[in-house]
Parts: sequence; structure tokens; C-alpha cells
Amino acid sequence: MSASDRGAFPSADLQHVLDLLSAKGYRIVGPTLREGAVVWDTITRISDLPIGWRDRQEPGRYRLERTGSPEIFGVVHGPQSLKPFVFSPHEPLLRIERAKGGFSVSPQFPKQEKIAILGARSCDLAGLSIQDHIFLKGSYRDPPYARRRENLFVIVVHCTRALSTCFCSSMKTGPRAQIGFDLALAELDGVILIEAGSQAGREVMAELSLQPVPEALQAEAAKRIDACADSQTHLQGQATLPQALYDAHDHHRWDEVASRCLACTNCTMVCPTCFCHTVEDRPTLDRQTTERTRLWDSCFTHEHGYIHGKNIRPTIKDRYRMWLTHKFAAWHNQFGMSGCVGCGRCITWCPVGIDVREEIAALLAPNGNPAARRSGGS
Repeated sequence: MSASDRGAFPSADLQHVLDLLSAKGYRIVGPTLREGAVVWDTITRISDLPIGWRDRQEPGRYRLERTGSPEIFGVVHGPQSLKPFVFSPHEPLLRIERAKGGFSVSPQFPKQEKIAILGARSCDLAGLSIQDHIFLKGSYRDPPYARRRENLFVIVVHCTRALSTCFCSSMKTGPRAQIGFDLALAELDGVILIEAGSQAGREVMAELSLQPVPEALQAEAAKRIDACADSQTHLQGQATLPQALYDAHDHHRWDEVASRCLACTNCTMVCPTCFCHTVEDRPTLDRQTTERTRLWDSCFTHEHGYIHGKNIRPTIKDRYRMWLTHKFAAWHNQFGMSGCVGCGRCITWCPVGIDVREEIAALLAPNGNPAARRSGGS
């Protein structure tokens, strides 16, 4: 990366970035406070962000705390990843109308809209990369996804604080964002370091009043990011995946976790990479028009397991085992990568606090003893 791709500016000048993106026609989306959580919403001013707030996340617990500090990006993340911006929860696909002598079919596409997302994290970018692989690569490119994706401008923030549920360092997806961003920020004490990751990002940086980055600040940012990685609870036993998880198909731990799992689908709804969906035809009352719609679905629902009149995953045990095995094992065979980015959202937003790190440790432990693997590498 050349020196021209990096710079620094006072934190108070972040508003200039928003103004510039707005002038370029982007709707700017950032983390905002709503009903006790942080969610993505349209912003116009830096004051719309949760300045002086931090999140505390544990298995099955989420809360916000006011710190009173001037920190802009103190909140790591909320329940939403970047997935809804490209893979819509509700997507009209076709409109079918009766016509003289037959039917007319009109494909439906989302409107063109330029969106700039401020405050994404490295795990979010990793999830977006996986979604790109699923929806844009291979023989079946998804047109609605492609249209949304090409108009997305992403500003990522390197993480300098980890939550107790974070394990991105184990998945090699963070806490420093490596690729996939247009601009990347590192917030220090009253100063923001900025770097470009795309031509669009360079064009924005060229119009900002930036200072050179002192080596001391660069070193301090790296130190804080490394400390964030070191503070995380790691996912154990990855070197043995995916085969070890296939070998654990009949492990007694599946019964134990199934007794706690509510099959509520929270883990799949907040996951940055889950892409299960269903398709519905919705006819009008006069039966003259039908809209075919794609909707988010979950492999944890009872109906999702029905194939040709038979449910292939009739129990919660079947569904949890399929989900975890697909995410951490079969995904490797299917896509050449893990299906988990280590964001920890599935841990936080599980009502009963199921921690995938604990489940995998138990499933892979010799003689069913998870303590035997706690000293292993991530």
C-alpha cells in the first residue's frame, strides 16, 4: 500500500467524510441506538452515531453502557450484519399476470440505490465476501444480489476491543480488516487513521484534507488491534476440521445441546453467512396476478426439512447437528472455506446462551472431555 493510500485526521472531522459521500449521491447508513440495541439506520450527522456508548455481550446477554467518552466507534456491533443490504429478507422475484391467451411474466429487480455503510467490522466484511461467493460466483449469479452489491460502499473500522463472544482471530477474519473495504478507519485518542482499499475509496480520500500518519500512531493502532486479537477466547480444534466433526455424528453431545436449543432461529437470522431461504407465490384475491417472493428461512424450522412429503430433520437434534456440521465442516467441502466468521452473534443472541465454541470443543474432545482440548491451538 502506498503512502497516498493512508492518512490521518482529527476525529471531529469525520463529518467531512459523510458530507463528501452524501454529495456523491450515497445514502449513508451507520450504527444507531434504538430500543436498547444498536441497529443500522440512515444517518446524516456524526451525532447520529452511538458516541460515548459501549456494548457488553455474553452468551445470551446484550446490553449497552454509557461511557461518557468521546469515542465514536465504541460499540463493536449489534445483531445486524451486512447481509440484509445485499441478500434482502423479503425479495420480490417475479410478477405473473393473466393475459389474453396465457400469462405474462415480469422479473422484479430492486431499485438502484447507492449506499455507503459506515462502521462495518472485519467479521462483517468476511461475511459479505462469503455471500459474494454464494450469490455471485459460479453458474448461477443472483441478479437482485448483484444489483445491490455493485452500489455498496463500505467503510470498515478495525477493532481495538473484543467482546467475550468474539473469536474472529481464530477464523482469520479480524480484528484487522484486510480486503473487501473501500475505506478502513482506526480510531485512536482523538485521531482517526484512514486507508483506501479500492479505487472508489481513493477517490474519496483524494478530496479530504489529510495529514501524514506518524509512525508512532501507526504502531499504536497495530498494538491495540493485536491486543484485541490476543484477548479473544479461541475456537479450539480447527486443525482437525472438517473430518473430526463428521466423525462426531453420533456423539452424545448432540442430545445435550438439543435439550437446550429452542429452535428459535435467532442464530441463523443474525448470522452474516446463513443463506437459507424459501419462495412463496402470493396470488391476489381475483387470481389475476401473482407475486413470487423470496424470503429468509432457517434450517431450524420444522418445515424447512420437508422434502417430497418427508421431513429429513424431524427433531431439534437433527437440525442443530446439520447446522453446526454444515457451518464448520460441510461448508469447507461445498465452498472451500468455513461458514463462520467468528463474529459471535449466534452466541449473544441465543436466548439460552449456547456457545458454539463450547459445543465444538465438547464434540472434538477425546473421550467426551472438553477440558482435554482447552490447551490446544486455535
